[in-house]
Amino acid sequence: SGSSAAASLPEEDCMKLNPSFLGIALSSLLAIDLWASKRLGVCAGEGSAWGSARPLMKVIEVSGHGIPWLLGTFYGLCQSNSSATREVLLNLLFALLLDLVLVAVVKGLVRRRRPTHNKMDMFVTISVDKYSFPSGHATRAALVCRFVLHHLVLAVPLRVLVVLWALIVGISRVMLGRHNVTDVLFGLLLGYALYGVVEYCWLSPLSAPALFALW
Repeated sequence: SGSSAAASLPEEDCMKLNPSFLGIALSSLLAIDLWASKRLGVCAGEGSAWGSARPLMKVIEVSGHGIPWLLGTFYGLCQSNSSATREVLLNLLFALLLDLVLVAVVKGLVRRRRPTHNKMDMFVTISVDKYSFPSGHATRAALVCRFVLHHLVLAVPLRVLVVLWALIVGISRVMLGRHNVTDVLFGLLLGYALYGVVEYCWLSPLSAPALFALW
């Protein structure tokens, strides 16, 4: 009788009763992501396993925030007396602004809520920051890391520190409970790819003379 009942169901109802392998795989990955993110949120609150390290994690959080980077880049641009330095800083400012816009658009489209164990005590947030995917700190860290490594002459130890900083910023987002693991991984990939866009659209006195005339 069970087989005859299934045979009488419309085709679309039969499809609903038999979810695709892709749907099952995605649901499983989402469940693993949420589970791992909660387990790794060891600094999400003062009473968490590593709650004593929370102030340090929040310092790292500020180091990857957009406002200090924007203000610092703009100040350096205003104080610079070298045309080559101004060109690099102007493109860094362009990269940071592009990163902010892109992350805001993706967050607004995806609308993934932040982890339930997150404390909404983040440094300077706006309305779109209630969404979690992707991690803006992670995109910015990866973008700035590639930019610095390509346009600043640094000794090997300093280059290693820049890479470690970008990775630590990403890891701290999960430890603080701000983001899920996939938010950070996608953010790092997005920031890495975004640098290629900045290089392709590189601003120079020849391509954007009006901008350089302002400085």
